[in-house]
This record gives sequence, structure tokens and C-alpha cells, in this order.
Amino acid sequence: MDVERLTPPDGFEHVMVFTTPVRSFEVSDVPLADASEVATFATEKRKHEHLTGRWLLGLALHGWGLEDLSSIEVQRTSQRAPFLARIQGAWRRTPLPCISIGHSSGRAFVAVSPPGHAVGIDAEPLKRTLASNAFDMMAKGEELEYLRGRPDEAMRLWTGKESVQKAMGMGMHLNPREIKIPIESRLSNISIGNSKIQLAYWSEKEYHVSLAATLAVPLEPTAEDHLLKETLAAMEDNPTWGVGCKTQRSGA
Repeated sequence: MDVERLTPPDGFEHVMVFTTPVRSFEVSDVPLADASEVATFATEKRKHEHLTGRWLLGLALHGWGLEDLSSIEVQRTSQRAPFLARIQGAWRRTPLPCISIGHSSGRAFVAVSPPGHAVGIDAEPLKRTLASNAFDMMAKGEELEYLRGRPDEAMRLWTGKESVQKAMGMGMHLNPREIKIPIESRLSNISIGNSKIQLAYWSEKEYHVSLAATLAVPLEPTAEDHLLKETLAAMEDNPTWGVGCKTQRSGA
């Protein structure tokens, strides 16, 4: 199928980025899709976007080196940010990469970064414009004045802010007006609270592409995490733990 790997700017070599046209998929053909979630979509367009994004994610994870996706699922945080997790009962704790998925004008985009490095991607066609009456919803102060004087930069600024929202795992819970971006720089570092975010813009395949990266916030431990921790503590407290296994090995 028509899948292309994009080339982020220097400084983002650790991030893999892929894109493909949105197409029709059956849920059964997309291992990382959740049928119950797909059933909630009100339009076929949204369904196709979602399934294409999850299919592309599976392909990206294969490229990352995760050949077996049967023990992996996509979960969401309380703020709806997607992340990879092991299916309950898999009993595997190998760290999984961080992910970001986006859709725009009939294309899906996926970014994959190393464990512990949150990533956010957003893209819009180069020819797309943003109505000036929307500027004050995304910027304020000097940034708003800059946009009014350079409306051609609005879409690039918008994708940058969207990618930061995704990297922070907050989506629209983080007000875009509170994200101040040095728009004249194609590669920059910004701060939001205690978080340091690296941000890059570039143009490829007729799209503005923005990529943001920061350190990931640790996820809440699962029930299996707690059980494994308790098991390890019991093993450390009981020197005779596992003697039977040792006896079997010595007599083999």
C-alpha cells in the first residue's frame, strides 16, 4: 500500500514518522483497533480515519521492531491521549514506544518515539488557510499581532500548537493561547510549566508537518504491576523461594 516514511529535521532522528492515504478497512483487519470504540463513530469518514491510523500504527511498530502485536493494545488516558500498553495477562513489562496519531485531508500520520519520550504530530496541507476570525482562539498578545500581520503563517502555528498539545498528552485541555511558539524558527525549545518541549516544523508531501517531543509522564501502575512488585518483594523476603525449581535443574 501507499505508505511513506517522512524525514524529520535534525534533532528528531529518534522519531519515526509515517503517512498514508485514508482508506477503508474492516475492523478485523486492524489488530490495534477496538471494535467497541469504532462502533461509537457517527460517520464513515471518522471510522475510516481511525482504522487507517491504527493500521498505520501497526506498520510503524513493525518498523520499530515489534513484530508481534498480539500482546499490545492502544489505551487512552483520562484526557483521551492514546498510549501503548500490554494486554492484561500478557505478563510482559518491556517498555513500549510512545506514539502519536493524526489525520488531515484524507491522510493519516503516525509518529513513534523511544519509551519515556512523549511525541506529538500534527499536519495540514500547504494550501490550507485559517480564517482570521479564528486567530484570537489560538493566540494572544504579540503572537496574535504577528498572526494578523502574517496570516500565511497561521496554519504552521496551528499545527505546532496541536503537536505540543499531543506531546503533553492534554489535547484541548491545554489552551492553545497559552502555548507560545517562536514561529520564525523551524526548530525550537519551549517551556510549559516544568516541561521542556522540543518542536520542529517542516514541509513534506505537500503538507505542513509539526513534531513535538518531551519527557513522558509516568503512567499509573496496573494491577499486574502491583502483583509483580509484591511477588518480587516476597521473593526477596523469603530466601527459600524457588528452591524446588533449583532442585529440578540440578537433577536434570
